[in-house]
Amino acid sequence: MLGQETRSAVTRLVTAVESVKPLVEGITAPVRVVPVVRGADDGRGDRPPGQWRALRALLDRVARRTGVRGLVLSDEDGLNDLHVFERVVSERLALGELLDSVGAVPVDRLGEIDALVSRALADGFGAFAPRHTVVSADGAPLNAYAAGRSESGETVVLVPACGMPAALAETWMRFFARDRRVLTWESRGLFGASGPGGEQATHIGAQAEDLFAVMDHHGVRDAHVIGLCGGAAIALVATAAEPSRVRSLSLWHGAYGFGEDYPKTSHQHGLIELMTAAARSRTAAEAVHAAFCRAMLTSTPADVAHLVLYPYASAELLYRYCRLNLGITGTDVEPYLGRVGLPTLVVTSRDDDIAHPEGSQRVAAGLPQGQLRVEPHGDHISLFSADASLLRVAEEFMTRHRVPAP
Repeated sequence: MLGQETRSAVTRLVTAVESVKPLVEGITAPVRVVPVVRGADDGRGDRPPGQWRALRALLDRVARRTGVRGLVLSDEDGLNDLHVFERVVSERLALGELLDSVGAVPVDRLGEIDALVSRALADGFGAFAPRHTVVSADGAPLNAYAAGRSESGETVVLVPACGMPAALAETWMRFFARDRRVLTWESRGLFGASGPGGEQATHIGAQAEDLFAVMDHHGVRDAHVIGLCGGAAIALVATAAEPSRVRSLSLWHGAYGFGEDYPKTSHQHGLIELMTAAARSRTAAEAVHAAFCRAMLTSTPADVAHLVLYPYASAELLYRYCRLNLGITGTDVEPYLGRVGLPTLVVTSRDDDIAHPEGSQRVAAGLPQGQLRVEPHGDHISLFSADASLLRVAEEFMTRHRVPAP
């Protein structure tokens, strides 16, 4: 039987490999990986050939089972030899921490390895929230995800941050899936779901229709809607269009646009400037891609970099992402506020340096029944690893203020 250290190492590796799947799919294969130890400067080191062979065989086996294609273990490169996204993948996998524990697994123990992989995958995001293909109103295909039970008759729809893998919202999904059905999706035109016609509509109205397409696909008449980051503006516009389909609405650290100039953080100023340039054409996106990557790397915590950096993995993804994002931030939300009559929770923080808190304050003030909540700390990134106390705020609000089902 495999030792506990080896079993733990294999389980951790499966979880890590599954988590980098969106980013790896966004990078042109092959993706070189070096055996990094977290916190170390380089992944290169003298190792016995047997350890390298064992680690390479294990990585290949796990990658095949998780459907991650293109990972190549390199014993010739160091961390500084890799391009930026290969470094992110290497740091996430942290294979250097497994070298001593995996050893050379005997052939008669490979069945145990496979059983460990199956068990880890059964506990992972892909099994918890299976992916479905949903076709939106204009024909755009979407990757949609569903989790939880529907015995309560209530459904929560998480409107995602633009361009982010669904797994980024896993904490939120697992919390609400305890006793409700939970739905979410990934932004149109990305994640391999661009459709036969290539580019799809990017304006906020089309993105709002995606919410209802996901609900319709799952037979959901009405739901509690939670908008996260750029998804807050989408949720707002969708609710204004079809208020009878929303039982409660909460908007978290929203990135909103307004008709005239309004306060922006330095991050917003820089990001909007780069996005505007990149959205002009694919050639323009190629020209600013490296600058975009540098800007995002400096502001993205390592523990979520493998998810948050997905839309920057290539110039093509960047081009599509910027067009979608400008469809959100370039929309003046004020005309929609008066059409949202139900109680709406609007959450920001005093020190959000990604989306200026005044945007949320302005939205809450313009909503007929807006309720502003200002946390001491928090921003777009920390929102996704929210602790239970913050998630209970969302749950308590939807319980207190839900509109009765028709």
